[in-house]
Amino acid sequence: MPLGRELPQLLRQKLLYKGRKFNFEVNRLRLPNKAEGEWECIRHPGGALVVPVTADNQLVLVRQYRFAVQGRVLEFPAGTLEPNEEPLETIQREIQEETGYRAHKWQKLGEFFLAPGYSDEIIYAYIAQDLEKLEVPLQQDEDEDIEIVLFTPEQLEKAIKEGEPVDAKSISSFFLARQFLS
Repeated sequence: MPLGRELPQLLRQKLLYKGRKFNFEVNRLRLPNKAEGEWECIRHPGGALVVPVTADNQLVLVRQYRFAVQGRVLEFPAGTLEPNEEPLETIQREIQEETGYRAHKWQKLGEFFLAPGYSDEIIYAYIAQDLEKLEVPLQQDEDEDIEIVLFTPEQLEKAIKEGEPVDAKSISSFFLARQFLS
């Protein structure tokens, strides 16, 4: 916290919705200037994402239906952290479920807030290399509609620039991973 900057004071917190993946609450705050207001917040356990890279430098992505935008979005494999689960455990499971690959080399790229204006969700990003295609992939979740797609880094960058629907966590992680892509 910068010196001399007081944080807002939480006056009231009200849980409006308790869901299976996140909770929604409204918070009443008093700002340092004494003004008061309400802020909505999505409380999320966090997620993990992986940039999978094949031996021939292909990126493994999924094109997935997302109800909120009423369409299919290009994304790197990702998943919500389960209780008492480390981010690396989460993404090691998710890459197998969503793509049918297992990785033998993992490196953390970083972590970042997804949308801090209204959510506390943090994304833990990894790159996975030395991929092995599983003979029998893990079962996808029942509520997922996923197509596996391969892109070169150049093809993905072009798709992003041309406005193909790609989610922000995947774009951010792609640029974090660029230094590792040949």
